[in-house]
Formats: sequence, C-alpha cells, structure tokens
Amino acid sequence: MKVLLSRSRYCLAVVSLAAATLLLGCGYALVGRVSSIPEDIQDIYVAPMENRTQRAQLEQFLTQAITDELVTRRRFNLVGGQAGADAELHGTVKSFRVTPVTFDDDGRGQEYEISIVADVSFERTGGDEVVWSNDSYLFKEIYEIDSSADDYFDQENVAILEASLRFAETMVSDLLEGF
Repeated sequence: MKVLLSRSRYCLAVVSLAAATLLLGCGYALVGRVSSIPEDIQDIYVAPMENRTQRAQLEQFLTQAITDELVTRRRFNLVGGQAGADAELHGTVKSFRVTPVTFDDDGRGQEYEISIVADVSFERTGGDEVVWSNDSYLFKEIYEIDSSADDYFDQENVAILEASLRFAETMVSDLLEGF
C-alpha cells in the first residue's frame, strides 16, 4: 500500500511538472496584449487602396473599413496626408471573387463565398522601414442571399460592405499583433 501511494504521488508530481512546462514553454500569450509596432509611431496616414480588380468601389469599401477600424482601436492618430505622419498604411486589392457555394432547387445561388486578396504594407514615412507587410493577404467569407427577394442583385453590395468590415478587423489585428 505504501509503494502504491508513493508511485501515485510521483506520477502526480510528474504530470503536474509536465503540465506546468507545457503552459510556460508554449509561448502562450493573450491576444491583443503585445504589439510589434514601435511605440514612437503615433500618427499614421491611410492611403486609398488601389484596385486591380473588375469590382468597382471595392477599394473604397476596404479603405473606409480599415480607417474606421483603426479609429475604433485608438492605437494611432489618423492624419490626412503623408506630411506629419510617422507611418503610412497602403495597399492594393489584387483579387476579388464571388463564388456560389450552395444552390436552391431552381439552380440559383443561396450562399456565396467572397474572396479578397490584397497586398498591404505599413511603412515608416519615407519608405525607409517596412514595419509590417503581407503581399498576399487573403480574406474569405460566406454570405447568404435570399434568392426570392426583389433586391436579389443589390444584396451583393451589402455583403461586400460587411465583408470589408471583417476584412479590416482581421487585417488590423494582424498588423497590431505582428502576424
């Protein structure tokens, strides 16, 4: 009985030590607590995105959503031009696709996947230091359309606007957290 109790304590100690080692050594950190952006970057300019796709207004939706998200985060002061800015965020929308995913009995799309690929860069003003960049930033989202609605075709604009907001949320999070 005494041997079993000792082995039991030994196993418990080993398991506890292993768990503590895993928790301390895995690089666990709270999201949003660490930023790779230097603290001296306070004032930024968000340049209008360039659109290399066939979808009109996409760059406007994305630029506005990114600007709004940065204002919401309160990490930076946004300025109206490069003059007076510590850094600049600029990008190019390289690809935009809307693909039907599911169909109704009449063959009309019910769910679509929006896919956006952008080249985004955050650089100190003057372009002497790239702080963060991703030349193939991919964002995908599925949205539903009510194919019986009178405004069937107008629903795409609403879906693109909503996708732009979520694109901005994830892109700004990645920027601020260094992913």
